[in-house]
Amino acid sequence: MMKDLSTTRRVSVIFASVFFIFFLVSAILTDLDIFHSFMDSSPPSFLRLGLNSTIGAPHRKLLLTREATIEEPTRIWGEKCTKSDIVINQGPTAPLPTGIPTYTVEVVNACVTGCDIYGIHFKCGWFSSAHLINPRVFKRLHYDDCLVNDGKPLVYGGTLSFQYANTYPYPLSVSSVVCKLK
Repeated sequence: MMKDLSTTRRVSVIFASVFFIFFLVSAILTDLDIFHSFMDSSPPSFLRLGLNSTIGAPHRKLLLTREATIEEPTRIWGEKCTKSDIVINQGPTAPLPTGIPTYTVEVVNACVTGCDIYGIHFKCGWFSSAHLINPRVFKRLHYDDCLVNDGKPLVYGGTLSFQYANTYPYPLSVSSVVCKLK
């Protein structure tokens, strides 16, 4: 009886050890993405997570945006600012009591030359909101043309925000700006 119990224990310990090693190896292989490394030349997941200091995002995002790509400014020599200097961050917030989803939009002047930008127009489609927005902050003028800050300057580093309510988020992008020379 004693020999059977010790054999059973030994088999259980071996079985548990093999099981543990199997899960450990599979977790390491999955994390290092070894299975797909022959098909894909991208770095392993631990490098993509930013543990390597040379890989990083060029811009800090405060809210999620719908755009997957980052538009880098293309400056012509002597230009003070471009529409790429206006950064739009948009993300969901708590819904209205009626259940209509709401979204917060942040408009940031990220001009690298320290300029004030005015006459900011967005491409906004048929933008509408179930929640009233101050028209001095954001208003639709025509189809696909919305005016920010009543056309007044958004100072360097300045942020303007507003909330709107609709069943889905509107894709907002900058269509034109005017640079204020200092």
